Amino acid sequence: MSDFRDLLDRLRAADQLHDVRVATDIRYLSTLIDQSDKAILFHDVPGYDMPVVSGLLGSRERLAIALGCPYTEIHERLQTGIASPLEPVTVPWEETREMFQEGESVDLYELPVPLCSRLDGGPVITAGVTLAQDAEAGLNFGGYRYLVRESNLTGIDIVTPNNLRRMAETAFAARRPLAIAICIGTHPIEVIASTYRAPFGTNELTIAGGMRGEPIRLTPCQTIDVPCLADAEIVLEAEILPTGWTQPEGRFGEFTGLMGALHWNPHVRVKAVTIRKGETPIFYALHMPWENVWPGAPIREAALHRVLRDANVQVTAINVTPGASCYFHVAIAIRKQPGDGKNAILAALTAGDIKHVVVVDDDIDVFNPLEVEWAVATRVQADRDLVVVSGARSKPLDPSIAPTPGRIPTTAKMGIDATIPDDVPRSRFDRITYPFAGEALLADVLGNAPGLPAGTTVESAADVLAPAIRAAIEAQPLYFAGLVERFSGHDFKSVARALGALHRAGEIWQDEDGRICMADSPSAARLPTAKAD
Repeated sequence: MSDFRDLLDRLRAADQLHDVRVATDIRYLSTLIDQSDKAILFHDVPGYDMPVVSGLLGSRERLAIALGCPYTEIHERLQTGIASPLEPVTVPWEETREMFQEGESVDLYELPVPLCSRLDGGPVITAGVTLAQDAEAGLNFGGYRYLVRESNLTGIDIVTPNNLRRMAETAFAARRPLAIAICIGTHPIEVIASTYRAPFGTNELTIAGGMRGEPIRLTPCQTIDVPCLADAEIVLEAEILPTGWTQPEGRFGEFTGLMGALHWNPHVRVKAVTIRKGETPIFYALHMPWENVWPGAPIREAALHRVLRDANVQVTAINVTPGASCYFHVAIAIRKQPGDGKNAILAALTAGDIKHVVVVDDDIDVFNPLEVEWAVATRVQADRDLVVVSGARSKPLDPSIAPTPGRIPTTAKMGIDATIPDDVPRSRFDRITYPFAGEALLADVLGNAPGLPAGTTVESAADVLAPAIRAAIEAQPLYFAGLVERFSGHDFKSVARALGALHRAGEIWQDEDGRICMADSPSAARLPTAKAD
C-alpha cells in the first residue's frame, strides 16, 4: 500500500490532482480548493518553505484511488481491518525522520497553516491525526483539529466525549500534561482509522494495519514518550496542558457545512517539529467540510452492513448520503422478504448517530437521489411506512437540537419504508422501459453517423401473418413490443394490422398485466363484479 507521496502520484496519474506552480498567497488557498473539482498541490506559497496540498479526499473517486479499490468496497477493507488487526512495528528514528524545530526554536507560524473558513478563530491545523497513550488505554489514535494560538501553542478540539478526552481527564486529575504526537500528511487509511470510534483500549493503528495488509510503521518521538507515524510528512511532538476545558477556542467550520460555536478546550504546548528524512515536507491542509465528510462514510457503511447482517436483512447497496454530510442520512436497498423494510429501519437506526433512514427495493439506485425520491413518492403511505423513535442518542453538532447545557442531548430518529408494499400487486410498479433500448442508439442517427440498419419494409398480408401471431400468443401471453421483436422479419405495420384482424375476429384479449392473450385463455382478464352492500 502506498504512502502519502505515492498517493499524490496516483492522483496525478488519474487526472485528479492540479499542480499549481504559480505563486499563490496562503490567504487564497481555501477558496481556491473549494472551487476545484480536483485536489490541488500549491508548489509556491510565498513566505513559506514548503508546498501545501489540499482536497485529497474530497470525493468518492479520490477516496477510491487512495484505497486502491472501488468506493463501494471500501467498507469491506475497513471490516477486514477490524476483523484482522495487525500490530504496528517500530523502526529507527534516525532512518526515517529529522528534526525541524525544537524547544525555543519551535515556530508554528513557519508552517503554511491556512485560514479555512471566514468565521474561524484563526489558522487551524485540520489534518492532525494524533497518537496518545496511558497505562489504562494503551496507544490511542484519533483525528483532531488544532487552532494555532502562539508560536508554540495551540488549542485542541476535544469537546465530544471520546477516548482521548478520557485519557486527558485522567492526566488532568493527576495534574500532569498528556503527551501527544500530531501527525500531518498521512495516508487516507490512517485518516479513516483515526475517525473510527473504537472501544476504549482499542489501538486504531492495528485496524489501519489490517486495512493495509501490513503493519503501520511507528518511530519514537524525541521529546515525549509517545511514538509517531514514521512516514508522516510533519509531526508535532506536544503535550495537552492540564488547564482543563477553560480556554476559549473556535469557531470552526464543521462537517455539517455549518459554523460551530465557540468551544472551551485545553491548550497544547508543542515541544518539537520533525519532518521526513531528507525531503522538503508537504503540508496537508484538510479542506472542510468534504475531506472530513468522505473518509467517515465507509465507517458508517461498515457499521450498517454489520447491524443489517445481524438482523438477517439482505442488503444490495448502501449510500450514506453526501447531502447529509455522509453522517445523518442513509439510503439502503434490500432484496426484500415480508417485514424486512421495517426491520431494516430499526437495525439501521442503531448504527452510530444515523438520524434518518430510507429503505428501498433493490430495483432502486440508492446513489441517485431522483430514484430514492421517486420510491418515496410512489411506494409510501405515511401512516403505514413512517417509523419515529424519540429520545435516541444524537450527534451534539446537529444544529436542529435545542441547546441543553449540562445535559447530553438526544434526538428523534426517523425511518421511511419505501419498499413495494407486500399487499399491492408488483405489476403496479412496473417501470416505463423502451423497446430496442440496447439496440438502437441515438449516436447512430446524429451527426455524420452511418445510421441504423434498415428495418424490414416489405408488408406482409394480415391473413398470412395472423396465424403465426395467434400461435405465439397461444403459447404464452406477450406484450405488443414482444411481438414486434418476435416477428422482426416483418415490418411494424404488418404486425399491427395482423393483431387488428385478430381483435376484429374476437380472438384476442389481455391478461391482468396487460399482455396480449387469447380471449378464451384462463389468464384473460375479467371485468370485476360489484360487491353487494
